[in-house]
Amino acid sequence: MNEQTWDLVIDADDKRGRASFKKIWQYRDLLKLLVRRDFVAFYKQTILGPIWFFIRPIVATIVYFFIFGKVAGLSTDGVPPVLFYLSGLMIWSYFTETVTKCSGVLLENAAMFGKVYFPRLIMPLSIVFSSMLRLGVQLLLLILIFVYYLFTSDTISLTPAILLVPFLIIIVSFQAVGLGLLVAAIATKYRDFSMLLGYILQLGLFLAPVVFPLSSISGKFKLMVSFNPMTFPIELFRHAFFGTGSFSTMNILYMIIATVIMLFVGVYAFNKYEKTFVDTI
Repeated sequence: MNEQTWDLVIDADDKRGRASFKKIWQYRDLLKLLVRRDFVAFYKQTILGPIWFFIRPIVATIVYFFIFGKVAGLSTDGVPPVLFYLSGLMIWSYFTETVTKCSGVLLENAAMFGKVYFPRLIMPLSIVFSSMLRLGVQLLLLILIFVYYLFTSDTISLTPAILLVPFLIIIVSFQAVGLGLLVAAIATKYRDFSMLLGYILQLGLFLAPVVFPLSSISGKFKLMVSFNPMTFPIELFRHAFFGTGSFSTMNILYMIIATVIMLFVGVYAFNKYEKTFVDTI
């Protein structure tokens, strides 16, 4: 009897739970479709359409400018307040949006996962890329305002550090997807974690240099903020644009090590639980 051959064999990637990136590449068309769907769905059936990509950061920047700049009188490290708050909010919003969406990817798509096969990591990856596209659109706004101050202010200058921006976006993406996947895996058994995540991210806003520069604080509070893995990506992002920031080689090394650990733990946990989570929800 002739042995049967199959075009596609569906099985677990491996016993250690490592992601099969070869399978992800085979489903790259699905990834593109999901990215396009997420990006378009953000402004579909709205009057202003893609303009909402700019409205949200502008409104948030204005609010923070009056609350933390005018009322609280917090320092902006010599950077024009509009640029300071906009740059911090853009990176932090990208991080929190990606974490939140990735954390619910298993529970929200359980019905589809139970009927159709495709590498489960496709879903969180589509979230990362669609959020990155929105960040790219918002970066255009930051660049336009930056160019305005570049020609009208002596406090802003263009430096080679601007080349660090793509690297920093990748770092933030890895941190966000790592944390999101970890929460997604835990939430399949303990949904409390997905509910707690919103409060943790709100608290994290004040434990990261989003509304204040790291150089303006000291003591135990500065040490606490420095342990936040998002602190130095934000500081370096501002340094890339404005030449400010408080960091060292050890800070950068800590940022990279923390990012690698978060990504590895998140992907490992996700691949371990995604094989059986349909049976537990």
